[in-house]
Amino acid sequence: MNAVVIAVIVMLVLSLSRVHVVLSLTVGAFVGGLVAGMPLENVVDAAGNVTQSGIIPVFNEGLKGGARISLSYAMLGAFAMAITYSGLPQQLAGGIIRKLNGSQDTAKGESSVKWTLLLIILAMGIMSQNVVPIHIAFIPMIIPPLLLVFNRLNVDRRLVACVITFGLVTTYMFLPYGFGAIFLNDILLGNIKSAGMDVKGISVMHAMAIPALGMVAGLLAAFVHYRKSRIYQTNTVDTEDNREASEQPQPSAYRSLVAAVAIGVCFAIQLMYEDSLVLGAMLGFAVFMMLGVMNRDAASDVFGEGIKMMAMVGFIMIAAQGFAAVMTATGEIKPLVEHSMQLFGGNKGMAAFAMLFVGLLVTMGIGSSFSTLPIITAIYVPLCISLGFSPLATVAIVGTAGALGDAGSPASDSTLGPTMGLNADGQHDHIRDSVIPTFIHYNIPLMIAGWIAAMVL
Repeated sequence: MNAVVIAVIVMLVLSLSRVHVVLSLTVGAFVGGLVAGMPLENVVDAAGNVTQSGIIPVFNEGLKGGARISLSYAMLGAFAMAITYSGLPQQLAGGIIRKLNGSQDTAKGESSVKWTLLLIILAMGIMSQNVVPIHIAFIPMIIPPLLLVFNRLNVDRRLVACVITFGLVTTYMFLPYGFGAIFLNDILLGNIKSAGMDVKGISVMHAMAIPALGMVAGLLAAFVHYRKSRIYQTNTVDTEDNREASEQPQPSAYRSLVAAVAIGVCFAIQLMYEDSLVLGAMLGFAVFMMLGVMNRDAASDVFGEGIKMMAMVGFIMIAAQGFAAVMTATGEIKPLVEHSMQLFGGNKGMAAFAMLFVGLLVTMGIGSSFSTLPIITAIYVPLCISLGFSPLATVAIVGTAGALGDAGSPASDSTLGPTMGLNADGQHDHIRDSVIPTFIHYNIPLMIAGWIAAMVL
């Protein structure tokens, strides 16, 4: 058995068995490293040179890559909690509920609000990848305030998770703008060209259209699957260890205006500078303090609560980086592909399926399509050339193989993002309510659509 396959299986089985995702990722990384024959510590020769990398040093080095991501999430959580403290979310939710109460036809009014909210969230997910490229930063600002509305409408949060994930994933794998320009033009086409295939004149949207339709089919299936009502308790987001409601500041037009300004500052900073999530959230938080919405004592409490809210997501991202580093260091991704090809010989259909399935496994473990593409492209392109796949089909195979597993991975932004918003009141399980639904509704149709694209293009 291949070490990468074993590591991913161990990680997924432990996660599904209700072992915490951080521990599952850590155990999976060490199991995969040991199966690959990696020592626990570096092996050093007499001259002091490292002759074989050890699991512990590689894992620890990988953890460093997750520190920046974790800090970004922590700052984002603090900023989201500050928005909650301002009273803007309560006013937003209250306005929607008053509209529902004032509707003469309650059932029709609730249905209208439900579908309007879902379409707005879908649009936000799509625009977060290109028009306002802030990725998952919009989720903790928008979703927690709407939980009371979702509860009132009995919306199944698994459907909301699927809607958000669709916007996050399908957009970058089909539209070459914003994050899509990086994924499709810089990474996908750039690496395919470096691997020896001429991609001049290739329309990446043409190549990825069929896989994108697979994602659309998955979204439509989610609307059908999770259309029934689901009851949730009407809890509020915990603040300052269940602070009494009477101690909460009263919402006001001024406080809501300040919150809107803070959100605008946060978004503007992220548009102006790359990798500026920490700076944007920090300056947005500062706006609340400078304009008097929070005093120093309240700011300290709110900041601490926001960090606590995001702590789990941050640690998962850190552990995922360690897992990915060990999987890369095993050197068994290339043999995994080569052995898969040997099983199917020159059968193009089976070979395409094998490449897509390996891409699914790799991305499920690493948790990032952007990180998977450079790993698999150098291996896949020569295979596609030898098997007679056209350049357009090759782009579809490699692009789909990279995108597979982003939805449905326990360590992916595309599942962690929805969880951090929908679990603000502790009623949305990461594995069962985000990971499993998005895996079923997106990876299966995307696998089928990717295979069809490989065969017809």
